[in-house]
Amino acid sequence: MSGGVDSSVAAALLAEQGYEVIGVTMRLFDAPFENAGRLSKSCCSLEDVEDARTTCRIIGAKHYYMNFESEFREHVIDYFVGEYENGRTPHPCLACNDRLKFDFLVRRAEFMDADLVATGHYAQVKSEDGRFRLMSAVDPLKDQAYVLFTLTQDKLAKLALPVGGYTKEQIRSLALKFGLPVADKPDSQDICFIPAGNYKEFVDQRLETRKPGAVRDSNGTVLGSHDGVHGFTIGQRKGLPISGGTGRPVFVTHINAATGDITVGDAKDLLKTRLWVSGVNWVAGAAPKGPVNCEARIRYNGNNAAATVTPHGDWAEIEFEQPVRAITPGQAAVFFSEGEVLGGGLIEPAPPSELAISERLSEAVAAR
Repeated sequence: MSGGVDSSVAAALLAEQGYEVIGVTMRLFDAPFENAGRLSKSCCSLEDVEDARTTCRIIGAKHYYMNFESEFREHVIDYFVGEYENGRTPHPCLACNDRLKFDFLVRRAEFMDADLVATGHYAQVKSEDGRFRLMSAVDPLKDQAYVLFTLTQDKLAKLALPVGGYTKEQIRSLALKFGLPVADKPDSQDICFIPAGNYKEFVDQRLETRKPGAVRDSNGTVLGSHDGVHGFTIGQRKGLPISGGTGRPVFVTHINAATGDITVGDAKDLLKTRLWVSGVNWVAGAAPKGPVNCEARIRYNGNNAAATVTPHGDWAEIEFEQPVRAITPGQAAVFFSEGEVLGGGLIEPAPPSELAISERLSEAVAAR
């Protein structure tokens, strides 16, 4: 329970259905949120904790405030900084869901003899012939199925997502019905551990290694220099350190973390039809035996696009019917079929064979 309206209503709905509810708020980091007001766009403030406690008092549930700071630091913050350090663009919510909520929290729940773990995510779990399916939420504007692609059959069997069958407007109406104090509370919008929203400054202060280099055009001509690849992401247009300008809009099209080179180009250079993903999870528990025609999404707020996904063990190749813009290593590509999440993985800059060669070259460069 983050103290927001979604997790609060999730708890109230389960209590109404007759479940014995135990509210758990996770302490993820030590931050000076004491002065954060109710209109803060982040979460996890002391007021958020009190809102969760108040909800539990109203619905007659116990409330626990559990410390997960060390786990969060290792699996979310260190991962977040490390990915930027290596020229990739991470999605911290993926790591938080995968390791914190649906791994460590599930283990704590088992110690408490809980049958299910419930969250306020906008998605749905459906059971069919002994198999669990992860489905998109009823409200397409709030759907969070994209960030849940790492869920397995074992985890889905122990998961409840009570708000996924409602629209956001209905959830706020239910909060009023249950008499919860969070009915009009704004949604969290920023990365929770960077409430000011300045992720570059956050990363810059925690880097172990800087990888400076040149900014080049597609022909290799040097246009400027920079102090670290962590300050860039694919598709970026603003803040590019280019001496004298280019006379036209240019975008980051490639990041080479080994050499530190940042390549910029025209908008058309961002359009591609093929990508590769690693660490693929198939929600059904097994990869399909051949290519799958489905839809794929390459960013949280992006659109689904028709594609063919070809599994190759822990990897998969995705071929889109039409070019998609700004395929970004470190982000997730998630596969959908008629609202069902089939699986997904993390976008890589090259297929496994080419990536292995690139890694060997990087090691050679570092050894010089």
